[in-house]
Amino acid sequence: MTGTIDKVVLITGASSGIGEATARALAAAGARLFIGARRGERLKALAEELGGDVAWRTLDVTDSADFDAFVAAAAARFGRIDVLVNNAGVMPLSPLAALKRDEWKKMIDVNIHGVLNGIAAVLPRFVADGSGHIINVASVAAHMVVPTAAVYCATKHAVRAITEGLRQEHDDIRSTLISPGVVATELGHDITDANVATALAGWRKKSLTPDAIARAIRYAVEQPEGVDINEVIVRPVAADM
Repeated sequence: MTGTIDKVVLITGASSGIGEATARALAAAGARLFIGARRGERLKALAEELGGDVAWRTLDVTDSADFDAFVAAAAARFGRIDVLVNNAGVMPLSPLAALKRDEWKKMIDVNIHGVLNGIAAVLPRFVADGSGHIINVASVAAHMVVPTAAVYCATKHAVRAITEGLRQEHDDIRSTLISPGVVATELGHDITDANVATALAGWRKKSLTPDAIARAIRYAVEQPEGVDINEVIVRPVAADM
C-alpha cells in the first residue's frame, strides 16, 4: 500500500496491541500521528522508530482535563486534527458473583468515560471545522453477552450506542465503530480470576494479530469525503463467537 492519508490522526492506547499496530499502519500510509497512552517510554520508542511525523504525550483517558490537554498539544504540534481513534480499553473479566466492584468501575471509567472524554475533547473543534472523524474501537462484545463478560459487554454496548448517537447528531462528522473479535494483545492481562484467565488463553488459540484491526481502521480513515464507514466487525475465520 502506498502513502495516501494526508491527515492528522490521534490514537489512544497506542503503546501496544491494536493502538501500536494502527500507528504503524497509518504512519506507513503518510498520516501524521499524535499518540497517547499511560506508558510514556513505549510511546517515545515508537515515535522515534516511526519518524518525525509522529509525536506523543502520556494520556490517562479517564481524566477529562488530561484528554483536553492531549488534544490541545496535538493541535499545537500539527496545526489541525482530522481523526481521533478512541482505542484505549481494559477487560478484567470475572463472574458477577465475584463482586469485583473495583474492576467493574475500571472498565466503566476507561471503556465508556474514556471514549466520552475523547469525543468531548475533539467535538467542538470538529463542529467548528465542519468535518472530522471519530473512530471508536469496541468489540464483538458490543453485539453479544457471554458469562464472565457482563460488565465488559455492557461497556462495549455503550460504545456502540454512543457511536451511533454521534452519527445521527452530526451530518458533517464521520463516526466509525470497529468491533474486533479475539485479538492477540495485552487486553485481559489484568484478569484476576484464575479460571477466566485460563479460558481467555484458550480463546486466544483462535485469534487475529493486531495488524488485522489496524487495516480495518486504515480502510475507514482513507475513504473519500462523503463516505462514512459506520461499522466494521473483524473476526478470525475460525472464531466461535
